[in-house]
Amino acid sequence: MRQIDCPFTGDKLVLVPALNPDVALIHVQRCDAYGNAQMDGLQFMDIDLAMAANRVILTTERIVSNDQIRRAPDHTKIPFFTVDAVVEVPFGCAPHECYGVYEPFFKHLDMYAGLLRKDAERGIAGYLERYFYGPRNWAEYLTLLGLEEMLDASRRGRRIYDD
Repeated sequence: MRQIDCPFTGDKLVLVPALNPDVALIHVQRCDAYGNAQMDGLQFMDIDLAMAANRVILTTERIVSNDQIRRAPDHTKIPFFTVDAVVEVPFGCAPHECYGVYEPFFKHLDMYAGLLRKDAERGIAGYLERYFYGPRNWAEYLTLLGLEEMLDASRRGRRIYDD
């Protein structure tokens, strides 16, 4: 970090070097096998992150054909040349939301917040052990989240998208 005088106003400016992460893991609604990613809703910093990272791994709700991507080129927000790998991971944002596909898993997030309120340090350790380190695979993780909550989140997500 450095301070300089603005050449136009004379005000003090703070310069910060660019962030260039080694790896960016970004979840999208759909992309093709080449990594052309289409995103609905707000993108926040995902596009900037994809351009700045040395490596980009896309997880996606579904891999679609390149023909489908080409039908709506204006929806392609992350181009293939920034992407190193594509992995299809349905419910890849769970328990958070994926706009137009599913909403947050509210019961799960309430449970997590309750653990933190009781004892933040033990709460996060227990949560990580059960939901992060414990499951042997993705299907086991989704089973822990629960079918009822997945169906509820999906129903609420589609209703918002269709309105």
